[in-house]
Amino acid sequence: MPTTTRLLVCEDQALVRAGFVTIFSAQPDMQVVGEAADGRAAIHQAQELKPDVIVMDIRMPLLDGIEATRRLAGPDSPNPAKILVVTTFNVDEYVYEALRAGASGFLLKDAPPPELIHAVRTVARGDSLLSPVVTRALIGRYAERLRPADTPTSPEHDRLKVLTPREHEVLLLISEGLSNAEIAGKLVLSPETVKTYVSRILTKLDLRDRVQAVVLAYRAGLAPGGDRP
Repeated sequence: MPTTTRLLVCEDQALVRAGFVTIFSAQPDMQVVGEAADGRAAIHQAQELKPDVIVMDIRMPLLDGIEATRRLAGPDSPNPAKILVVTTFNVDEYVYEALRAGASGFLLKDAPPPELIHAVRTVARGDSLLSPVVTRALIGRYAERLRPADTPTSPEHDRLKVLTPREHEVLLLISEGLSNAEIAGKLVLSPETVKTYVSRILTKLDLRDRVQAVVLAYRAGLAPGGDRP
């Protein structure tokens, strides 16, 4: 029997929230165990219900989704939650902050239902969700402000010294939003070999997932500026 993913939907717009609940409830492997219309309620229900995945809006009353994410999945959280942030392009700067706060990925609110369902399943199994196009558009837009002025001597840059040249290369491609299969094609490696490299990178840098790897790469100045608007 397939494992049922328990979901908490956090969204202040009732119609949008109802739409998410309807979509998820129709899936045989998903169960919506709670709903929240503001950040404080999201934290309370997450701590009480312990869902497998939290679908989190960014702009919510009382406490925004970024701070709620930080408290539930940030470095000070003893048991980090798996959080999928939903957003729109006009709040893209907040998306980066949400990723820094500990979110496992993000998706646009106007994504079609199959993409939303896939995103939840991806986060539920412990993977991060980074669309190449959206990653470059969002994080790349803020690359310069994310990088410390003294990049060559920054703590983030020093952390990368533990990586081999090939691992540096793989991290750079991860920061560009490439999947394992795409990295394999670019470096003429097998997907399994790339997966091993990614695992080593995360372990060496003490990172939870690819999202954190992208953030670190940009802060260290390893990644290029990305696509500029």
